[in-house]
Amino acid sequence: MWSLFHPLGDLLLPAVAVILALLSDKLWLIQRRPATPVVDRIAAHPVASYLLIGFLSFVGSAAVSTWRFPEPQIHDEFSYLLAADTFASGRLTNPSHPKWKHFETFHILQKPTYASRYPPAQGFVLAVGQVLGGHPVVGVWLGAALGSVAICWMLVAWLPPRWALYGSLLAVLRIGVAGYWSQSYFGGWMGVLGGALLLGALRRVVERPQVVHSAVLALGLAILANSRPFEGLILALPCAFVLVVFLTRCYLQGERGNLRLVLLPVGLVLVLNLVWMGMYNRTVTGDPLKMPHQLYSETYMTVPYLLSLPAEPRPAYRHPEMARFHSSWEQSVYEKRLSPEGWFEAKWRDQKALWKVYLGVALSIPLLFLPWSRPDPWMGFALFSLALYVAVSFFITWSLPHYSAPFAPLVFFLTGRGLQAAADSDRWHGFGRILPRVLLISSLGALVFGLLDPQDLWPPPNPGWHLRRVQILDELEVRGGKHLVIVRYRRDHPRHDEHQEWVFNQSDIDSAAVVWARDRTRAQNRRLMKHFEDRQVWLLEPDVAEPRLQPYKDR
Repeated sequence: MWSLFHPLGDLLLPAVAVILALLSDKLWLIQRRPATPVVDRIAAHPVASYLLIGFLSFVGSAAVSTWRFPEPQIHDEFSYLLAADTFASGRLTNPSHPKWKHFETFHILQKPTYASRYPPAQGFVLAVGQVLGGHPVVGVWLGAALGSVAICWMLVAWLPPRWALYGSLLAVLRIGVAGYWSQSYFGGWMGVLGGALLLGALRRVVERPQVVHSAVLALGLAILANSRPFEGLILALPCAFVLVVFLTRCYLQGERGNLRLVLLPVGLVLVLNLVWMGMYNRTVTGDPLKMPHQLYSETYMTVPYLLSLPAEPRPAYRHPEMARFHSSWEQSVYEKRLSPEGWFEAKWRDQKALWKVYLGVALSIPLLFLPWSRPDPWMGFALFSLALYVAVSFFITWSLPHYSAPFAPLVFFLTGRGLQAAADSDRWHGFGRILPRVLLISSLGALVFGLLDPQDLWPPPNPGWHLRRVQILDELEVRGGKHLVIVRYRRDHPRHDEHQEWVFNQSDIDSAAVVWARDRTRAQNRRLMKHFEDRQVWLLEPDVAEPRLQPYKDR
């Protein structure tokens, strides 16, 4: 239904919201105040704001997941789920399986240990959900709630209470309920959590140094280093500049106590984080200075992270599916972006995706009022930090909206500042009085219509291969016992899609009820079946029109 109006719907919703907000002024409950008494009373108590925001995000994302359960379908999601299962089992990594060559798959290390390539923060929050709630999706809801509360905590330090609460509510409606960060296993919220803690603590430290705020600042940096290290570094640079200027001023003014209140807690937390990261890297890769992400890139990938770097030599792949994805599909994307036309097209698409995820038409309106806002050096800081990220993103090969998660709090700070500017301006006061309600109504409408038309979501729903995988798992669970599914792709088959990968396993492969393995030679398959001799063996051919299990015949 929403597709009938899209993209006009992005314009219609704010217009309808304006009409509804104007009509609401006639109701006695509103009393023609800049904000409803309820909003004022909640905003006056920060803890109440945090509880409200956390509750709305957790319950809202859980309700959406219950209605349309998020099954993993993208390579990265399965990798994060492996990390969650590993951590939930009490391990940092897993030993390589004796038959690991049958289990090679995307974004997962097989040697020297069996582990996800990604930083551990997202895996940890998913593991908490798996332990406490029985399924990693609970960790998704928990991450959304923590990230939303962190945005609110940051905005309380950057905006007057009323506008901090409005900015937080808009963040929940925009990304905290039905956004793909809250309805998939991709991650994003750990980056938001780290960025919000860093930014909120920075403002508090500069205005009134305290040990707890300094420790939280360093904790934000640590979370960024364990979730989005590259983007976290970009955000950390302007923050470090502000902090150095503040500490230099304290030193010159003889305020040595402030130096201790900042440097000691920050140094202690960061040293502990470096020790942790070195220990984790050594456990997974065997080298405290080599991250799993780096080792995976060296092992399988040819495309560099930065467009200015040359492609790496093609490694020796054991499976054509891995070769097609890394040295064919990724390589073609990289080479296309090296041309001016391809680069412009890709970066335009990337920036449009960012605008769509964070703002859309409705939340862009408050930004128009920023020129009428009161002079505020922190607004300049926010604009510079966002511009720095956008500038750097022009030179990287891959850019997805959740990469920018550490900068999300700054987007909603500018939204809240725009709302405040509109309400305080003599020229725009009449419109600024109803603008918060306009945005809340239109954001809620966009949320509802987006749920009714899943084609407007990202990642877009696949025609159903991943749901068929879930159905097969359910079928095998009903059968009972243990199973080995040998997946045989058809080379160069026109139906084959390198993004539809079936071979992903749990952290403890031998104890799993269902094991997925790649088809190799007849002799290698025999040795695999001998290792799993207590299992029923099936053959699955995903590239046929209707993939189904059939008994494996050794012929």
